[in-house]
Amino acid sequence: MRIFTTITAFFLAVQSASASPEFWAHEWPDTNFSKTTVENWVEILSGGPPKDGIPALDDPQFIALAAADLPVNEPVITVDIAGEPPRAYPVRYLMWHEIVNDQIGDMPVAVTFCPLCNSGIVFDRRGPTGTLRFGVSGKLRNSDMIMYDRESQSWWQQATGTAIVGDLTGAQLQALPAWMESWDSFRTANPEGRVMAEPDFNRNYGTNPYVSYDSSHRPFLYSGELPPHDIPALARVVRIGDKAWPLSRIAAAGMLTEEGITLTWAAGQASALDGGTIAQGRDVGNIRVRDAAGNDIAHDVMFAFAFHAFWPAGKWMINPG
Repeated sequence: MRIFTTITAFFLAVQSASASPEFWAHEWPDTNFSKTTVENWVEILSGGPPKDGIPALDDPQFIALAAADLPVNEPVITVDIAGEPPRAYPVRYLMWHEIVNDQIGDMPVAVTFCPLCNSGIVFDRRGPTGTLRFGVSGKLRNSDMIMYDRESQSWWQQATGTAIVGDLTGAQLQALPAWMESWDSFRTANPEGRVMAEPDFNRNYGTNPYVSYDSSHRPFLYSGELPPHDIPALARVVRIGDKAWPLSRIAAAGMLTEEGITLTWAAGQASALDGGTIAQGRDVGNIRVRDAAGNDIAHDVMFAFAFHAFWPAGKWMINPG
């Protein structure tokens, strides 16, 4: 975890100074800090880069599958909108950009990935005041990315899709059915699909700047409670609403049907947060989540600590039934 040791001490040292909105106002003069659901500002920390220091992508280009040169086990986020060819957003790009503002047919989407929580969620970008475009604030709460919209400069919690600071405080983005799977799984199932082209940035795409992160004992810049039931903080769980299924339980069963939901696991996807390159990551498998009619439903494969932080009263699906 070479990126952590050089900055952790500094940000913990300034934590008390940043425990008020006034600390951030000079950087965010157009954000209305008088409207917020944040009660404990100690939870808001800088992740290192400033506002837009991690550049979100707008209106990406897409190429045919045959033109892509990706390792077969690398993860992609799949978005399949009715009437449009399925699209794959490689995590090797999201690792360095975290948000992609795209338009699929009539649907404006934000494809988001927070490496520190392993949280990959796709949102409908239509908010209460119209279509929004999102950027990376550089701030973290419970180690999860805080996004902002460029229209109102409101802050949004990526894990929940909820506005937490600014004029749009309390607004909720709709999460869309999307899933993370291996590149080979996507291209096999979707020969007519399209894949996002490599962005025109000087980044070492395909490498993992968070080496061995998902085998750490504690998350980065997180001081909250650890998960119950002796579940490791950085164990992956499948979150559906306020319920969480440990990935290890699904993998052991291969398929689970509970609460009217069927969860399936198949080998073949590398962890993006393990080896020095994503393709070297250990196999964490492909997850699909469907309802009783066989329709894909919105979900997230996130770390256990993040689920507990944002859904402290959530239900842990650790036993049959």
